[in-house]
Amino acid sequence: MRQLAFSDFVILFNSIGITLALAAFGLIFGALLGAVIAMLRIAKFRVLRWLAMGYIRIFQGTPLMLQLFLIFFGTAFLGFPLDAFPSAILGFALYAGAFLGDIWRGAIETVPKGQTEAARALAMRYWPTMFKVIVPQAVRVSIPPTVGFVMVLLKSTSVAALVGVTELTQTGQHLNNVIYNPFAIFGAVALVYFAMCFPLTVLSRYLERRLVQQFNGSGIPRTSLLTD
Repeated sequence: MRQLAFSDFVILFNSIGITLALAAFGLIFGALLGAVIAMLRIAKFRVLRWLAMGYIRIFQGTPLMLQLFLIFFGTAFLGFPLDAFPSAILGFALYAGAFLGDIWRGAIETVPKGQTEAARALAMRYWPTMFKVIVPQAVRVSIPPTVGFVMVLLKSTSVAALVGVTELTQTGQHLNNVIYNPFAIFGAVALVYFAMCFPLTVLSRYLERRLVQQFNGSGIPRTSLLTD
């Protein structure tokens, strides 16, 4: 056991890159998966909607820690073991896909049905209607909850320590085992998480205010087909 030194904080700071990488890769792949899930949730075929709903229920209804364990040990059991880092990214991507898919599905369903009817009156087909009329309006609604989930995902990266990824929280634990100064070390870890999440909180509130300004008194976006 020794005294806390400046080099210890440097080590702690260097581990931030691992945490941000986990969150970034998990968010990128999770967003791609979430877009597919959102489209399946509003698909015309009931089987596709059921499959998407089952996926969401499984990953929203089980702990993230358990999901990481199943991926890390399950892939090894099936004969194609993954290292800790890619296992964590896969777990975060599957986890994010379930939540983002549900968020974006809800945002799409908030768009008034009159928008679809107006597009059909203009002889627009399904996919042009979806991507030129519905999705642009749904994006505005989905931005605040999406930013909120990004904060949740960023903080949830600490769970990756359980499968052997030496991210910010795990680095703090290792330093504490050597120095045994939990208040200073984990206080610094908490401040780092706060420094990463606080700008997202400010961004989320700003986007919420902008979202309110984008709607008129009737609740219809000013840029919709019904008002152009």
